[in-house]
Amino acid sequence: MMNEREILSQIQALNIDQVEEFNDFRAEYETLMMEYRCAIMEVETKLNVLNSEFAMSHNRNPIQTIKSRLKQPKSLLAKLKRKQIDVSIRGIEENISDIAGVRIICSFPEDIYAIADLLLHQDDIRMLEIKDYIKHPKESGYRSLHLIVEVPIFLSTGKKLRKVEIQCRTIAMDFWASVEHQLKYNKNLKNTEQITRELKECADIITSVDFRMQELRGKIAYVESKPEPETKEEKKDERIFKTYEDDGMAMGSSHDYLRSLAGS
Repeated sequence: MMNEREILSQIQALNIDQVEEFNDFRAEYETLMMEYRCAIMEVETKLNVLNSEFAMSHNRNPIQTIKSRLKQPKSLLAKLKRKQIDVSIRGIEENISDIAGVRIICSFPEDIYAIADLLLHQDDIRMLEIKDYIKHPKESGYRSLHLIVEVPIFLSTGKKLRKVEIQCRTIAMDFWASVEHQLKYNKNLKNTEQITRELKECADIITSVDFRMQELRGKIAYVESKPEPETKEEKKDERIFKTYEDDGMAMGSSHDYLRSLAGS
């Protein structure tokens, strides 16, 4: 936990006027951050339970890694300043939705929607916002499914609701995003236009590989489930999750559910 001197030094480095105000509610701020850490733990527990149950039912884990982070004071205060929001507990609670962050790394694109669907079906999770950058990638090539959810935490004083941002990616998407982040913040970078173009091309290639690997997994699962084919003629595998069709992506049941919640 940061001490008062560390917090104040970060604020002063940003030239924020409300230093004294922030110092006054330091105890409230630390309590708020504790609550967001508890919200992260709640989400992580739910995801670990779903991953274990899925492994028991399907003999594989859809989630490879779960990462989490709590927004640092410097980053939080910079965002408040950028949005012209007063440095206050209420300002943070009402206007900042990504203080608590959880990142889910999955093996295949269909696992992303399956896990998101299972999580959102839980009656104590409420989705506030969805941004599907897999179906609608950013111009840079960035792909991920972003969810803002509200999760209850249970304290000695009672129940509270806290927001958590959940990012769902495949291993390949996470690799690309990590490299792109490193290059993006390289101030000595030259030929930025060319590099941006090549990064976009790499993102498209990685996405193609992601869905090709998904199809291969589906074919293997189909063969294993039917050791003796009905005919010698190879039949089309209807169980494979086809991703790109008329409008860019065929919607599975879980994706339909997410879209309906988002009102799209």
